[in-house]
Amino acid sequence: MKATGIRWNRRTAGIGAAIVATAVAGTASLAAAGFGDDLAVWGASDGPVTTALHTVAFPAANGREVTIPRRDTERFAMVGVTWTDPKVDFTGSIAVRTHAVDGKWSDWRPLETDNHFGPEPGAERTAGKARGSTDPLWVGPSDGVEVRATAAGGASSDHLPAGLRLELVDPGQTKRRKAGAAGVGPVGPARLQPVAEVRALEPTATEPTPTDPAPTEPAPADPPTTTAPAETTAPAPTETTAPPAATTAPAPTTTTAPAPTTTAPTVAPTTATPANPVPTPKVVTRAEWKADESIVTDPPTYGTTVKAFFVHHTAGTNDYSCADSAAIVRGIEVYHVKSNGWNDIGYNFLVDRCGVVFEGRKGGIDKPVTGAHTYGFNTDNAAIAVLGTYISSGIPTVVQDAVAHVAAYKLGQYGNDPYGKVTLTSGVEDKFHLGEQVVFNRISGHRDAVATECPGDALYGQLATIRAKAATVGGLRLTGLTGTLNGTTYYTKGTFTASWTTTTPSTLISRFDVVVDGVVVATAAGTARSAAVTVPAGTHSVLVRGVHRIGRVNASPAQAVVADTTVPTFPQGPTLALRTGQVSGTVVPVTVNWRAADNTGVGSVQLTTPLSRTFAASGSYGTTTKPSVATTWSMRAQDWAGNTATASASWTPVFLPETKATRTGTWSTTSSSSYLGGSALTATAAKASLTWTVTGRSVAFIATRTSTSGQAEIWVDGVKQTTVDLRYSTTDYRRVMWTKSWSSSARHTVKIVVVGTSGRPRVITDGLAYIG
Repeated sequence: MKATGIRWNRRTAGIGAAIVATAVAGTASLAAAGFGDDLAVWGASDGPVTTALHTVAFPAANGREVTIPRRDTERFAMVGVTWTDPKVDFTGSIAVRTHAVDGKWSDWRPLETDNHFGPEPGAERTAGKARGSTDPLWVGPSDGVEVRATAAGGASSDHLPAGLRLELVDPGQTKRRKAGAAGVGPVGPARLQPVAEVRALEPTATEPTPTDPAPTEPAPADPPTTTAPAETTAPAPTETTAPPAATTAPAPTTTTAPAPTTTAPTVAPTTATPANPVPTPKVVTRAEWKADESIVTDPPTYGTTVKAFFVHHTAGTNDYSCADSAAIVRGIEVYHVKSNGWNDIGYNFLVDRCGVVFEGRKGGIDKPVTGAHTYGFNTDNAAIAVLGTYISSGIPTVVQDAVAHVAAYKLGQYGNDPYGKVTLTSGVEDKFHLGEQVVFNRISGHRDAVATECPGDALYGQLATIRAKAATVGGLRLTGLTGTLNGTTYYTKGTFTASWTTTTPSTLISRFDVVVDGVVVATAAGTARSAAVTVPAGTHSVLVRGVHRIGRVNASPAQAVVADTTVPTFPQGPTLALRTGQVSGTVVPVTVNWRAADNTGVGSVQLTTPLSRTFAASGSYGTTTKPSVATTWSMRAQDWAGNTATASASWTPVFLPETKATRTGTWSTTSSSSYLGGSALTATAAKASLTWTVTGRSVAFIATRTSTSGQAEIWVDGVKQTTVDLRYSTTDYRRVMWTKSWSSSARHTVKIVVVGTSGRPRVITDGLAYIG
């Protein structure tokens, strides 16, 4: 006869199978999500959910390897392998490949054989049910499987464990309508139940009543292939003394909740839950992820406190869709209860790669529920498991934040510093001897307590960051102040906005204080990242201080700030001077000069008219302007604090032609449109001169250069200034050959004298230019 749940063929005859399926009705509102339409295999609705476990016993081992050949199966989405004795540490390898409902076979994938055990002996009524197991592997909607198990080589382990059994978990499907029923068209495959809408759980005074009514009779347990050996009762782990940690966290509080026993479940605490400085994290409740409460037949057990918080990973794939997280959690529940033989899902919390936290073992997230997660250290401790494998790559920031929040919440409720250490006593003979006292970080990895690689090297390496997030306002630093940063100092007029950043999630921060010169001047909520501040004139030291929910205070590095309300000045406003270059009837080359000053420093000077340029506090800028036109030159100086001042002046360059000069010696007129005004004066005799009298602050000599031009002396107010050489390889008209400027306008005499240079005595002049 064929066992329900596996499509058998002649190749598989003789292999026994046992199938267990249970149903639970869920009524919580869920956020619609799931697989795409091409992989629509489980339904997404608010209707009842059916979970199922299909089990297949392995055939007798032939040597060191045994296989379950490729076959069709009922639909499932999670797979694992169990064996009879939970104490057997399977050091071989197990690999599976599965057939997706879209018709493709997967590659071979290993099952994690790192047997984690679960509840301590006697802690739960698991006698005869508990089994050793691999970690379950999420494979997505599948309807076919192939498995091979191989024993490790070597004298210490050369055979497979007894009672190998394949576990195929269907994490839940909605009620299906029969195709062809009255009023019903063709029925497509239903979808996986999606992740529930996240909400914040409110603390409960007592254990919450399950959403789903308890069945009148407990669901039948999977009968083990062999009888598990009886186990003796071991003491629960206890805390001795914890080394004091330097912290401002509140002192530990106590509760009168009864301690768990190993003979009967402990009822929920009846006294009020201790006040918790950490807000309740947003958690998807068991009702929302549609836990199968019908398979959880015993009430939860409780400790009296939470001393340590252990971080796990579930192993398996990391490329699941977060829309499937609720189904994955449901699958783990079924696997822990029906495959491992535990009373409930082992972890107190689970979190997916998107940072969504799920309530794990029932009993109330604000209660010290005893789980089955860290063998030998389950009582008075809590745990969270991250869905996926984190050996080579770590968890993203959003998951770190979620883990830190839950850890701070569970530890903070009992005044325990997540950054501290604690001494626990081993409740079993395992990695540590029974009764051995062990010092742990309050937030530890699974591997710290049990011989396992969990939670993976990468995630384990992130625990220091998670501890810091759970207990400190880490990475706190000022990112900027409204004002101007010059070097390492900010300048402001007195009122500014201070902005900061931190690596700690806002939910774990009580408040921020902005401190100026040692005095708190502004306070902001833990969600804030900026605050307005007003300071008096002068130099100040500013920092931001973060207060964690558990009480620890962290401060950013101090920032120097100068408050300044004094406006800049212009000891020299924009002043125009003539410069060398070529002139025309519309263009005169000039230089703008300026000098601004300020008590704390000039940030910039901007030329605003007749053109826009930005400069340093003082300097000069070469440009051009129009002759015989009054042009206003305006500038604005701004200091580092943003205070401004303006200055402006109007200047008019004027051409003074050669015909206005007093002549000595012989000069002749030469005509060309290339000269200013169409003509110029030329002389070759030594000592011939031209003299102009001008009133101004800047003057320029204009000449024409040629290959045969000679030299000319320039005299000002009777004093020789220089000798200029007018020779040039080509003819160069209207060239400013020399300039002189003064600090103020005055009357001056300018004289040009021909040197009479041998072989090239000619001098051609176009007159002078000056600025009055």
